[in-house]
Amino acid sequence: MTSDQLKIPKATAKRLPLYYRFLQYLYNSGKQKVSSAELSQAVKVDSATIRRDFSYFGALGKKGYGYNVQYLLSFFRKTLDQDELTKVGLIGVGNLGTALLQYNFTKNNNTKIVAAFDISPEKIGKKIGEVPIYSLDQLEEVLEKEQIPVIILTVPASAAQGVTDRLIRTNIKGILNFTPARLTVPPNINVHHIDLAVELQSFVYFIKHYSDHSEKMDGKGKKDYNR
Repeated sequence: MTSDQLKIPKATAKRLPLYYRFLQYLYNSGKQKVSSAELSQAVKVDSATIRRDFSYFGALGKKGYGYNVQYLLSFFRKTLDQDELTKVGLIGVGNLGTALLQYNFTKNNNTKIVAAFDISPEKIGKKIGEVPIYSLDQLEEVLEKEQIPVIILTVPASAAQGVTDRLIRTNIKGILNFTPARLTVPPNINVHHIDLAVELQSFVYFIKHYSDHSEKMDGKGKKDYNR
């Protein structure tokens, strides 16, 4: 994205890949146009939010017509830098790290793990899903050689900040943190935390207390079952 596009709300930025994926599906299906209502039904984001998200980028559609699928796909491909490969490094080749290496974002053309790091002698020098595993001692050297701007962190929580302190001294721009640790980084490094245990707890709580089958009054004293 350009510097101007980076000023859009973070919530909007997080939804852009979701829109892009569905637009790819529509384009491959031969569909030429789509309305915000159709997008809303597919991606489960209300149509007013979709229109507001799109408005940050100017006039992407026409009233009464909707959106041209090919144009939107091309626009978001450029916006999301889909034609430019972003190299990713992974630190910590445990169970989760191994699963991510095997998956390696095969459905994304612009994101690829190209190097992994670990401290285990049994893993160093081997490959998982064609990704070489280096010693953690080689971290700075490999990151500089491969020009890797993004790191996935899947180390034990106790080691997370120590590894992060080393990353701060490199040229990385972002860390996808799968550890429970909350990392301290300077403003020029973005961190996105993904704590699977917390996400699962939140999801279970949501299921128990915000069930879609709960009854809702329509304002006239009647039960509304069509939420």
